[in-house]
Amino acid sequence: MADYKKPDYWQLKARNEGYPARSVYKLMEIDEKFSILKKQRNSASSSLRVLDIGAAPGSWSLFALRKFSEGNNSWLKNGFLAASDLLPLSREFDKGLFDGDNFFFIQGDVTADDVRKALLSKGPYSVIISDAAPNTTGNHMVDSARSLELAEIVIMYAESALVPGGNLALKVFQGSGVDAVLKKMKMLFETVKSFKPQACRGESVETYYVGLGKK
Repeated sequence: MADYKKPDYWQLKARNEGYPARSVYKLMEIDEKFSILKKQRNSASSSLRVLDIGAAPGSWSLFALRKFSEGNNSWLKNGFLAASDLLPLSREFDKGLFDGDNFFFIQGDVTADDVRKALLSKGPYSVIISDAAPNTTGNHMVDSARSLELAEIVIMYAESALVPGGNLALKVFQGSGVDAVLKKMKMLFETVKSFKPQACRGESVETYYVGLGKK
């Protein structure tokens, strides 16, 4: 059994580079491979607006906010990020970025009416990202089913809050039912890819589905 409490290469690298979790490198790989945070040719957005579902401890949100601050065009520099999670964000590495006018965070359940209304009011979004995962039980069938329920919720947000031409990246645990998630995404996006970043643990059942160009 893997010792998840012992810091590995990716965890140490994350802390050395100012991120609370190794998950940031998964988003970096996804963005490098699929350019989800770059303006798409058919995107109607005037600036990059990102929704991060399941944001805690905050590595993916920090990556997006730093991309805004380092941007070399107005589409990035005028970017906005909204995020939500049941848990609070870590403030260890943000250096005030979570206090900026271009960031909105609400702590709560994304299926709750007040949270949903708050997030939708900040949209529409050019990109939705989600590294959300359920509390695991150790039972693969149960954990996979809960992960797919989360994925369905994220896709519902994409249906209602993502602009035409927008992109989506979400995490799923492999198991029965993933075909239904892929089918929904293929109906919603021009291109759908499955991708497992190098930063994923070798024994992990997690993978990422990327939808490019909302129809």
